[in-house]
Amino acid sequence: MPRKAKAEPTLQKQIASTIVKEYKPQTFKEAADIIKTIFAPVLEEMLQGELDSHLGYASGSHAPKSTENRRNGYSEKTVKSSQGELDLRIPRDRLGTFEPQAVPKRSRDISNIEDKILRMYGQGMSQRDISDIIQDIYGFSVSADTISNITDRVYPVVDEWRHRPLKKCYPFVFVDCLYVSVKTDRGAKEQAVYVVLAYDTEGYKDVLGIWIGESESKHFWMEIFDELRARGVEDIFFLSMDGVSGLESGAKAVFPNVTVQRCIVHLLRNSLKYIPTKEKAGFCKDIKRVYGALNAKEAEAAFDEFKEKWCRYPGAVGVWERNFHHVRQLFNYGSAVRKVMYTTNAIESVNSSLRKVTKKGSFPSEDSVYKALYLRIVELEKKWQGRRVPNWSMVRNQLLCEEELSARLEKYSAR
Repeated sequence: MPRKAKAEPTLQKQIASTIVKEYKPQTFKEAADIIKTIFAPVLEEMLQGELDSHLGYASGSHAPKSTENRRNGYSEKTVKSSQGELDLRIPRDRLGTFEPQAVPKRSRDISNIEDKILRMYGQGMSQRDISDIIQDIYGFSVSADTISNITDRVYPVVDEWRHRPLKKCYPFVFVDCLYVSVKTDRGAKEQAVYVVLAYDTEGYKDVLGIWIGESESKHFWMEIFDELRARGVEDIFFLSMDGVSGLESGAKAVFPNVTVQRCIVHLLRNSLKYIPTKEKAGFCKDIKRVYGALNAKEAEAAFDEFKEKWCRYPGAVGVWERNFHHVRQLFNYGSAVRKVMYTTNAIESVNSSLRKVTKKGSFPSEDSVYKALYLRIVELEKKWQGRRVPNWSMVRNQLLCEEELSARLEKYSAR
């Protein structure tokens, strides 16, 4: 069998081989330092090529010139790059019409460091942490004021995001809140931040908005849902929440056909407050037979048994008696739909991520809260991009089995 011809080394391998033979690096750091020393000459060669193209002739050419413009020496410039600080010689032309692209005029930073700072800030890093990391990786420092100025530039984007148009229909919407400390004239004050997460008709997640308020009320929630309607939302099928004061009446005042669902997990937590530790496992097992039943009839029978068995703890049983209609309505829908609507775990996961940027201490203003949370949401959306909610095909099929929901879903899916 004939031998295969030996593949010719690629240009990259030839360059790498030359570097290793010439510089003989022994460690990764030595190799990285060598690349840094080469980076500046590469940029300077790129700039020379740009100037050749601009003038229409190469350096040292003796051919007739089509322009009166000529080379005019160099200017020295120090720029920040992904390889650290670089000292460059920037070629000039006599007429001053040369506009380099590799290192634009008046630019002292070609590292895209602003994007990196925004990402790190959105991941919950403090200004000091960001500054230290940039110093360690790139070899130049960025002050806290510079970081603040960079992140402050997103304010117009945040405002645009908060008022952006929304889709016409969201089958599932989840509401929850977290608390942040905001500085005021009277000192730091705890403020509630309300977050609304939704699944659209195709099964994709979307944070519809964040709102800051001091108190919960029907009118407060009506304002939020009025805003959602003004931004284009026409229909919501299910709204999952944790017994938020005024939310149900506020939501139904704007979206009268919405089904409001109390979070079963939160009901369980609330009822366990009344149960001794040694009996909690048995209590959880028995109440799970209620909300985990196959159908409404079995759930009602299991609930009767549950009330009789645990009657010695009226506080715990009372939580479920007052909210049993929320358990009962789950069985109006298929198991896949129930699994989505019965808990607010989806938005609690979002809020857990948002707390990474709210735990740093008091915020100087409400605007700074919006900025920090928006940048964190951008990071979350990058993870969600292109990924549907698990088992969405089954959820959608079960929605289509319900005559009323089917008509509503098809109405907006066709648009």
